[in-house]
Amino acid sequence: MRLGMRTAEALVEGDEPYLCAEPEIAIGELDGPVGTALATLLGDQVKGHTRVFAILNSDVQVKPATLMVSKVTVSSTRYTNILMGTVQAGIAHGVLDAVRAGIIDKSKANDLGIIYSVWLDPSVATLAKIDHKALFEIHREATVKVLKKALANEPSIDWLLDNQHSVEHFFHQLGVNGELDS
Repeated sequence: MRLGMRTAEALVEGDEPYLCAEPEIAIGELDGPVGTALATLLGDQVKGHTRVFAILNSDVQVKPATLMVSKVTVSSTRYTNILMGTVQAGIAHGVLDAVRAGIIDKSKANDLGIIYSVWLDPSVATLAKIDHKALFEIHREATVKVLKKALANEPSIDWLLDNQHSVEHFFHQLGVNGELDS
């Protein structure tokens, strides 16, 4: 079956405020709109938002090809090292976990591309101690979760219509309550 393009968002949180992953993805065939967008993003690098492939280590790119795009402007070496180290490794392992679990059909691994908008809390650049193992696992879990949601078309339109008025947007509610930082 051909996969034109699917999208999803997921959230996984840990015990500390910086232990949060909130990926947004587009996944689809490399010879379709996702492939065109992926190639365009890769060739159109922007200072502070460098796009890189998810890798297990230098010279070992995962399949499906997964292009990481930072949601945060990268402005420090420490932030870069955490994003392009622990987080990149977590995402790479999560992609392979999704293939191993059958979420992504193994036979399509060379034909699909993933554009992965990645969130890493900017506070990590200022923290004295970071739990890299927990940060890795959070991003790994979030990657599997977002891929599962995209390929299962979750949430369904029926669920969204049924739950529209019972789901509150966290930051909107903080604003309504006068609790949002300015």
